[in-house]
Amino acid sequence: MLKIFADRGGTFTDIVAVTNNQKIIDRLTNENQRFLIVPLPNQEWIIVYKLLSENPEQYEDAVIQGIRDILGIAVNEPIPYQNIEVVKMGTTVATNALLERHGDRVVLLITKGFKDALRIGYQNRPNIFARQIILPTMLYEQVIEIDERYDANGNELKPVNLEQVKQDLQTAYHTGIRSCAIVFMHSDRYPKHEQQIAKIAQEIGFTQISISHQVSPLMKLVSRGDTTVVDAYLTPILRRYVNQVSSHLPNVKLMFMKSDGGLTDADKFQGKDSILSGPAGGIVGAVQTSKRAGFDSIITFDMGGTSTDVAHFKGEYERQLDSEIAGARMRVPVLAINTIAAGGGSILYFDGSSYRVGPESAGSNPGPASYRRGGALTVTDANVMLGKIQPQYFPAVFGNDGNLPLDKEIVIQKFQELAENIKSVTGNNRNPEQVASGFIAIAVENMANAIKKISLQRGYDVSQYALCCFGGAGGQVACLIADTLGMKKIFLHPFAGVLSAYGMGLADVRANKIRGVEKHLTQTLIPELEQLMKTLEIAARQELNQEDSNLELEVINKVNLQYTGTNSVLTVDFFTDVLKMKTDFEKEHQSRYGFIQAEKPLIVESISVEVVQKMDTPEEPIIMRQRSLEEKPEPVEIVQMFTHEKWCDTPVYKREDLQPGDVIKGAAIIVEKISTIVVESNWEARLTERNHLILQSLI
Repeated sequence: MLKIFADRGGTFTDIVAVTNNQKIIDRLTNENQRFLIVPLPNQEWIIVYKLLSENPEQYEDAVIQGIRDILGIAVNEPIPYQNIEVVKMGTTVATNALLERHGDRVVLLITKGFKDALRIGYQNRPNIFARQIILPTMLYEQVIEIDERYDANGNELKPVNLEQVKQDLQTAYHTGIRSCAIVFMHSDRYPKHEQQIAKIAQEIGFTQISISHQVSPLMKLVSRGDTTVVDAYLTPILRRYVNQVSSHLPNVKLMFMKSDGGLTDADKFQGKDSILSGPAGGIVGAVQTSKRAGFDSIITFDMGGTSTDVAHFKGEYERQLDSEIAGARMRVPVLAINTIAAGGGSILYFDGSSYRVGPESAGSNPGPASYRRGGALTVTDANVMLGKIQPQYFPAVFGNDGNLPLDKEIVIQKFQELAENIKSVTGNNRNPEQVASGFIAIAVENMANAIKKISLQRGYDVSQYALCCFGGAGGQVACLIADTLGMKKIFLHPFAGVLSAYGMGLADVRANKIRGVEKHLTQTLIPELEQLMKTLEIAARQELNQEDSNLELEVINKVNLQYTGTNSVLTVDFFTDVLKMKTDFEKEHQSRYGFIQAEKPLIVESISVEVVQKMDTPEEPIIMRQRSLEEKPEPVEIVQMFTHEKWCDTPVYKREDLQPGDVIKGAAIIVEKISTIVVESNWEARLTERNHLILQSLI
């Protein structure tokens, strides 16, 4: 049987498969060197595979093609689904649709008088110093105002005119719109009117009906409305993608990663839960593998081809309730991930006075200049120019036929032309490698600043943390990032290049339910909160199809608290002791903001209940040292690498040649089939018995 864990990224799609099928292993070992195969202690193997996410000349969908390549199935042959136990995956399909504004057409139904409420929003200016304010485009196409109203206490002030609503919805339906978002005042507590409208929309034939009291049952019309519109806009896109994958894998259990770090069945995967689907898998993978390596406090650093995702972890997953992605505001629990447009594919250019890195990305098609498709210079090309990426150790998957190595000559030519252009404009006489090094320095500073936002700016001293570095490009800049932040340790898992995909296999199934409260935190409120949490727990168990309360499931109860008259919500564990919750809140408030207001009462803004179903996860092999401790690893060759403003002789090691206890002092390059790790001159690398690489600063 075969288990597939996949992450479809912007540039590469990563696949990790677990199998006990000896025939598959023999064929892949004999026929193709693009696969990394690792034996496990329980008579299974892990197969690691990377392929371009977009390669229209070769295949339609990268995940399906990856499965075909592993099984040895031609494009026109059906996949033997009976050999596949489960497919767990994360996808950027919804994220890309949001970024590119390619979602489905949506009609918004909202309480009369609030037609422009979502457009007005909170009057936040994206760039406070911009004289010309350019707001993001709204996701809905039409607005229908519904003459209805409840007051804040649940009194029906104006009933719905059902006939008028039916006419208005029918008109929108005739224009070709099939997705609607229903958002009414106070419907988070009094949903009757939304339910009436949803029934009419269903009778007319709308295929996607997003109802705000189900999507985000919390106060605040604008944020609840934004979340509902996002759900209506993206869910149809997801449904089509899920159906496309399912059509190739009939009767196969298909699961997707949600933005909160939990898996869910494909038929329950919604737009509101999908925005951070891929990055969430990376966080789970980083946390679980770091724990196995003995690190409990980590900064996760996931550098891919298109973007870089960073997160903070100290004992538990950090989630945030309010987030904004690509101009779309949402109010659902998501992992606290800071994403910036800086990756291996970020385009480099000179604007006449300064170097620029991104935010535009070359993607996978055409990709960087070295990909042989006529692309522009990128961060990846800069590392090729500096000798930190050696084409002979990189997968030969480029060119129109997908079988050529990286093109170093075109990279050198383009950097020479760029250096000459910079000299002619500024008079600055820098050689091509110095220009490439300057671009890398800017990219590193941008990524380090992203880490500071989720650590230093929130009161955490990152020098006491380990940097868990992963993603296809992460190992190339790990030491530079750590140096910039004053961090002393770096952790690199053997599957670091595909850790987001591996994280799909390490994740648990999670159901997260949230409900608004908006009441003062007092001891008399505790029984009401307990009853509400029990109701949410039952709903979460039903979502997991685990309604039996005697089953061994982990239940996590949280309360979201804020000071009266403020808008800053902090999450703490729920206790029946009010003083304990208040103490935890003040401790977090002091760490985050540097002060507390002990005289102010606390408000329970909302509560959440998460039910976690633990999954079987792949074991990690323990490797034994075969050489004596006196025998040092031999490099496969010595290459030239530009570091610290000079070229130096740099040994290249293959990771599979290293053994536990081996220590490599930089400068050095450690190559794998799925990534490259650059050990700068002020760092040393040590291999552990679980094949983990621990990098330690020598400063």
